[in-house]
Amino acid sequence: MNAALNDVITQTEQVILGKPQQIRLALTCLLARGHLLIEDMPGVGKTTLAHVLSRTLGLQFQRIQFTSDMLPADILGVSIYQRESGEFKFHAGPIFAQMILADEVNRATPKTQSALLEAMEEHQVTSEGETRPLPAPFFVIATQNPTNQIGTFPLPESQLDRFMMRIQLGYPDAAAERGLLSGVDRRDLIADLAPQMQTSELFALQEQVRKVFVSPALLDYVQAILRHTRESARFVHGLSPRAGLSLLAAARAWALLDGRDAVIPEDVQAVLPGVASHRLQSVHDTQASDGEKLARELIEAVAIP
Repeated sequence: MNAALNDVITQTEQVILGKPQQIRLALTCLLARGHLLIEDMPGVGKTTLAHVLSRTLGLQFQRIQFTSDMLPADILGVSIYQRESGEFKFHAGPIFAQMILADEVNRATPKTQSALLEAMEEHQVTSEGETRPLPAPFFVIATQNPTNQIGTFPLPESQLDRFMMRIQLGYPDAAAERGLLSGVDRRDLIADLAPQMQTSELFALQEQVRKVFVSPALLDYVQAILRHTRESARFVHGLSPRAGLSLLAAARAWALLDGRDAVIPEDVQAVLPGVASHRLQSVHDTQASDGEKLARELIEAVAIP
């Protein structure tokens, strides 16, 4: 593994205890140039993970706390009339940062949620007829509480599809929780974190991910997974071509994290629950499907060529 990447993981694990798999998946998503959705109960470390990654990677960070009365202009920015010059001047919103924490994104109305769409897909925003590029790299980590909680608006499918991966942190195990309870306050630890990687190194790693080799047999395996979701009566909708591209990009990044220059089937299996869990719905219960369980069933159902 790249030395800087190893330093990033080591420092992050010192703050986020007992979650090595989730940390690697989050880094995988960033290296693959995707956006990450973290869905879980309040208080399990979703926001802390975003803060730690931004400090450890040395990225410009903005937190947007989504509420039911938030407007799109609160995210994108707004033009304000300047009496001295007689002209309107654009004041950039918090979306203009390298890493965005969209905290509790499903507490905002669909109109406000949609303000993220162009930014996440095109890395630019259009406000009052003018298109403005966003900083690079641009990475969105959105957190959401379970949709059965009061005051939440479920993300529409078009919004969910903009996220390359979705993960859950879950409760810590006994040893990790003991460390949290008896250790230093996480906020104090975050304040003392030093960047472990330069932005130029991150760009280089993202370019390196694109060069990780994928064999024709591995492509056959990915296509078999996509085809199974589309032909099986188990799912409401099959995985889209965009999901297939996300799966391949994430598998490349996972291989790079393991220090390899070629993708193997185990890489695809490692990232498949994160890539597919928010895109798959069971025909038997479309309102509360366990997407990660469906993804694991998919791994068992599709044979490796």
